Amino acid sequence: MRFRHFMAAMVLAVIGTVAPQLAHATPGCVDAQVIGPKLITDICWDCLFPIRVAGVPLTGGSGGVPEGSADRMLCACEDNLGVPRPGVVTSFWEPARLIEFQRVPGCSSVLNGIRFPMDRTFQGMHGGTDFDGGDGTFMHYHYYAFPLLLMMDMFVSGACNADGYTDLDIMYLSELDPTWNNSDLAFFTNPEAAAVANPIAAAACTADAVASTAGKPINSMFWCAGSWGPIYPLSGQITGGNGVIQESSLMKARVLAALHRRGLAWRTMGSDAMCSGGHISPTLPKTQYKFSLLHPLPETKRGHVMGESTLRWGNARIIPGVAEDPIYTIWRWQDCCNM
Repeated sequence: MRFRHFMAAMVLAVIGTVAPQLAHATPGCVDAQVIGPKLITDICWDCLFPIRVAGVPLTGGSGGVPEGSADRMLCACEDNLGVPRPGVVTSFWEPARLIEFQRVPGCSSVLNGIRFPMDRTFQGMHGGTDFDGGDGTFMHYHYYAFPLLLMMDMFVSGACNADGYTDLDIMYLSELDPTWNNSDLAFFTNPEAAAVANPIAAAACTADAVASTAGKPINSMFWCAGSWGPIYPLSGQITGGNGVIQESSLMKARVLAALHRRGLAWRTMGSDAMCSGGHISPTLPKTQYKFSLLHPLPETKRGHVMGESTLRWGNARIIPGVAEDPIYTIWRWQDCCNM
């Protein structure tokens, strides 16, 4: 917990130091106007549901109750003195993170289109020539804490704040991660990829694609991102021409898998995660997450689960030549002992 807060503070300190150098209106760097009315109008508020109190769903909603969540009615957590305090199990989908994908290194559409002073050595592309000379897509990403319910002082209590963030904060910049633009280096930092680099494992992902499109991703298939493609290698280079929406969706699955593998993202669902604020999960708990597109053309009626076919939710969500770098809201299932 303290380590994550320290890292966030360090990133913000660096940004404050270089603030006079931040460039506005950089070609290819769009202001998505996230900080403003879009926090109300472009959020999928239906994605909050179902909210479950004492094991009883209060209402339906997009995504349902994920597999592996806590189903108890009552709970007890120890206070600072080791005394158990009783509580009621409260579970819900929370808008916890934002992730944006950018072709221009250092560009932040979330932060009003500013650009951090980074060169264009690893310029992104949509369906261009990748770093290995083949056809592919590459985009940088920026990962933000986005505790929207706490920011708007809604029904979430401090006891249900899994990681302590209370405002919009930058958590990770791919421009500073050498494994994101180098698939070989990403392989050596995640050697478990060798265990699933075979035709049998690849063919098994068909089952996950079908299950994900039906709204039920298979957690045990940690190497599959449903119909989006293979999660490994955990880098930003993707071959093929499947379109910006599908390719950025595969990237966001890889981002979450990499962060969980490094202990920078935690599992927040399950009975063992209610009191501690979360548990480290080296593999990606796919059912813990769902997503909604925030920019350029938002999903406001329903979200989509990991691996769900883009034919169901992603058609006509990009504006060619105007807005082609998407921003997603990451919804995280939270099991909490509300005392």
